[in-house]
Amino acid sequence: MNVEFIYFATTIAVLLVLLLANTIKILREYERGVIFTLGRFDKVKGPGLIIVIPFIQQMVRVDLRVIVMDVPTQDVISYDNVSVKVNAVVYYRVIDPEKATINVERFMDATNQLAQTTLRSVLGKHELDEMLSERDKLNEDIQEILDRQTDAWGVKVNNVEIKHVDLDESMVRSIAKQAEAERTRRAKVIHAEGEQQAAQKLVEAAEKLAESPNAIQLRYLQTLAEIAGEHNSTIVFPVPIDTINKLLGGKG
Repeated sequence: MNVEFIYFATTIAVLLVLLLANTIKILREYERGVIFTLGRFDKVKGPGLIIVIPFIQQMVRVDLRVIVMDVPTQDVISYDNVSVKVNAVVYYRVIDPEKATINVERFMDATNQLAQTTLRSVLGKHELDEMLSERDKLNEDIQEILDRQTDAWGVKVNNVEIKHVDLDESMVRSIAKQAEAERTRRAKVIHAEGEQQAAQKLVEAAEKLAESPNAIQLRYLQTLAEIAGEHNSTIVFPVPIDTINKLLGGKG
């Protein structure tokens, strides 16, 4: 009899412990509990200690922290028909536990799938040069679309970052040739602009010298002095007759 009583008491104690464990829930600061009473939404509780009535109420835990999600590499055809592989990372969090539990099944998987399709859709509308040089703008466009579409799920997309845009080896060589051609073109343009500026300065100098005949004579003498100082040889330098006459005092 005593053995049966002890067994019965132990069973009751175990059942009470299990019942108490299913009744008392402790939620951390970043957690919320979505409570359903007889299958119908009741309220959102937490954080801290909460009571859940066994067999009548059920609780779904929802994490409110920012979730970092890697978007798998996607094959994208750019607007100018270039095939690239692109991956990204998305930062988002739940701001409405009720919507995240009721309006969508597994909001994390849903957000991941939506991010993949949005990444392909947005990048497919841009050329390769824009993908490589305007990532900030593309990040903002993708983030805005995702945030708008996940609003009904109680999810807030905080940021989207495109990590890598990988090209085929043949396309890399093509871009390198294009860049080299562009550098050559710029060098020729700069050289031509320099020649044009130099010619303009020569024209201005000639106009100034034409205004003052004495300046021409001084320039001849200066050139002779420079040549004589640099070379130890006989130099025949043509001098206009007018210049000789002026040097001789105007006598013919």
